[in-house]
Amino acid sequence: MNSQPLKAWPFYLKLACVLLSLIALCGIVIVAKELLSPLIFSCLFAILLLPLADFLEKRLKLRRSAAAMVAVLLLLGAIALILYVIGGQLAGLAADWPRFQAQLQGAVTQLQGWVAQTFHINADRQLTYVHAAADKLVSSGTAVVGATLMSLSSLLLFFVFTFIYTFFFLLYRRLILKFLESVFLEENKPLVHDIIEEVQYIIRKYITGLLLEMVIVAAVVCTAFWAVGIPYPLLLGLLTALFNIIPYIGIFTALLLSTLITFATAATAGKVLLVIITLVLTHLVDSNILLPLIVGSKVRINALITVLGVIIGEMIWGIPGMFLSIPVIAVLKIIFDRVDSLHAWGILLGDEQVKQNQLAVKLTVKSQKKDQSGSSTKKVVP
Repeated sequence: MNSQPLKAWPFYLKLACVLLSLIALCGIVIVAKELLSPLIFSCLFAILLLPLADFLEKRLKLRRSAAAMVAVLLLLGAIALILYVIGGQLAGLAADWPRFQAQLQGAVTQLQGWVAQTFHINADRQLTYVHAAADKLVSSGTAVVGATLMSLSSLLLFFVFTFIYTFFFLLYRRLILKFLESVFLEENKPLVHDIIEEVQYIIRKYITGLLLEMVIVAAVVCTAFWAVGIPYPLLLGLLTALFNIIPYIGIFTALLLSTLITFATAATAGKVLLVIITLVLTHLVDSNILLPLIVGSKVRINALITVLGVIIGEMIWGIPGMFLSIPVIAVLKIIFDRVDSLHAWGILLGDEQVKQNQLAVKLTVKSQKKDQSGSSTKKVVP
């Protein structure tokens, strides 16, 4: 068989190979969702907990297994505390269910009057349509309950395996590092080591910046809602901060939930309007000031790639894919910036045009030096 170098292949042949590779990769990712999703989450948690585990191991002289276990337990305790606070608020919200039913009944009555006046459909026909839809919903109630139970069990298993994987990542971190360095050729080991170190630094800074942003958003929303007399300000602030992790889409989900909860517990439409105004202003300040200042300095990804990444992540893995899209894109950008043949993709993922122009100039200078001296130099990540 006549073997030709890759550069000599026709364009359509290279394009077909790339498309087939992408299709195969997406298929593997979709099929292996139950395995890969907790693995990636645990990898992010392990990177976040790595300084704490090193501190416990080196300063407090704990064994590596004990240090890893203590770090994981502290993370689990922090998450359990947040869930406990949210659960307590939801329990109080359940007491307002009769008020919500009354509010909903009044809103339905007003909606029926508006539909009858606008579309000339009387209330009896509207009730017929509603009863038909309710019968279909009740007939599928068993399947809905079964799916809900399966989702809860899958979520519980997801959390269990995530924390187990996090413990093992912390325990065998040096073994994993040696494996990653040994996979590649000897001359590429320094580059692989630099990429791993850069990924750890960027991901750790990104997660800590995201947590700081969540704390600020929760504090601002809680204070604003408490000041204007919105019921359950702590619950709404925590929900807004949690959903704000998802870029662009999360704030609108938090807006919808906050509006419904306020509608259920407040007696006036003015408070609902105040909730909408507060969250919109918070989103504007967060996306234009907090996000570029706290998180954007760690991960420079343009808005188009961010939105596409969130949508593709939701299509592939659902809600976990939406959370993981930005860290995965950040890791890919680090790899693209360090590998010569993938520099163009790194520029495409970048944010600032000035930075990308500087990167292009650096890459050109580096290529010229490499051609002249025959030896590669270390690339500086912007």
